[in-house]
Amino acid sequence: MKERPLVSQEEILKQREYMRLVREIDRRPQSYHIVSMGCQMNARDSETIAGMLEEMGMERQPVREQADLILYNTCCVRENAENKALGNVIWLKELKRDKSELMICVGGCMTQEKGMAATMKKRYPFIDLIYGTHNLYRLPEYIYRFLQGREPVVEVLDTDGEVVEGLPEKRESVHTSFVNIMYGCNNFCSYCIVPYVRGRERSRDPEDIEREVAQLLEKGAQEIVLLGQNVNSYRGGGAEFANLLRRLDRLGVPRIRFMTSHPKDLSDELIAAYGDLEHLMPSLHLPVQAGNDEILRQMNRRYNRARYLDLVRRLRAVRPEIGLTSDIIVGFPGETEAQFEDTMSLVREVRFDAAYTFIYSPRKGTKAAEMPDPVTAEEKSARIQRLIDLQQAIAYEALCAQVGRKEIVLVDSVSTRDAGSVGGKTPRGHMVNFPGSAELIGKFVEVEITSAGKNTLRGKLV
Repeated sequence: MKERPLVSQEEILKQREYMRLVREIDRRPQSYHIVSMGCQMNARDSETIAGMLEEMGMERQPVREQADLILYNTCCVRENAENKALGNVIWLKELKRDKSELMICVGGCMTQEKGMAATMKKRYPFIDLIYGTHNLYRLPEYIYRFLQGREPVVEVLDTDGEVVEGLPEKRESVHTSFVNIMYGCNNFCSYCIVPYVRGRERSRDPEDIEREVAQLLEKGAQEIVLLGQNVNSYRGGGAEFANLLRRLDRLGVPRIRFMTSHPKDLSDELIAAYGDLEHLMPSLHLPVQAGNDEILRQMNRRYNRARYLDLVRRLRAVRPEIGLTSDIIVGFPGETEAQFEDTMSLVREVRFDAAYTFIYSPRKGTKAAEMPDPVTAEEKSARIQRLIDLQQAIAYEALCAQVGRKEIVLVDSVSTRDAGSVGGKTPRGHMVNFPGSAELIGKFVEVEITSAGKNTLRGKLV
């Protein structure tokens, strides 16, 4: 394996010095508001951004319009995510007219797209800072440069990315913590832009991960969620990810989850870990994307329907109660009605607890964007509605099957719909609401499941 690309500690110390210098500037922003879009990887990046901004002397402002610095951490995996980000940025133009000192920053996957930074600079000259995914760690330097000259800073690096250790962070939750174990992707699925904006795969050292998790446990973490574009290929794949899970299990992490897994790299060792590890939760997000072999081939997924179903069978053999969730794309270029029905039949056979369904969105620069696509938008919409109806019925049956069971729930929130109720997840990942107070947040409680809704369960404390 080639040497791990790592940002030097000298560079990190340099950025920490910029944090100190920004903190000493009288006219620096006093407050910040981060708008985080997209996946959990972006949410974790936003925690690092918040940590750096607070190190620069800023305080979080929950009301966007009242913040002195507004930062958009963008997503571009689908067209509607990109449109949403750009729509929000345009809105800031009006806000800045009334608040000239407002600092506007845009970063993340969208700005890393080829040509996007130059386009944004031309169309939206009121943006003060544009940066990409690979130079997030240099945010303090860019903010300092802007505050010194009050001229826009635009810098996006065309690299495969590096691993960064040692930056400050501001965790959104003490009890459930995201931990990056790797970055980037080498798979190049024909519909996906992620390898182009997140770079190639690079893994953190297991010692660094173990150290971070141990520190989170000391601070009260009850659940660790390991993140990566494809955690199954961590440090080369095979048994290595399973070995990392075993190390963390020995630390005594009460609950371990991870996402996302690519089926082509789901190893025998990882399947066995579901039967062996006390703290590994019986839940797995395993994106299938389609149920037809020809569509899977055109997607460059590098597994077929039979292989996916065999993985499901083997997982349920070692952990019968495991809850499986998935991603499914409808309307891939040229998908026929028969090919779509293959996806429907796979959903009926696997019976996912939940599935995130999407109409195919062409992304410029990917192979699928160049494929002919005779399927009409109306047909795609009709198909996805059929898929949603099917999956909702299956998910509801899975929830109903939980009624009468007693489950250990990690309480993580106060219910916004039911006064006097709190919510949390079962080991399988089902959300449960039940009567209780905010004092229970961060604690494990035993709950008897009393009823099922379309998406959640109801229960009572035992």
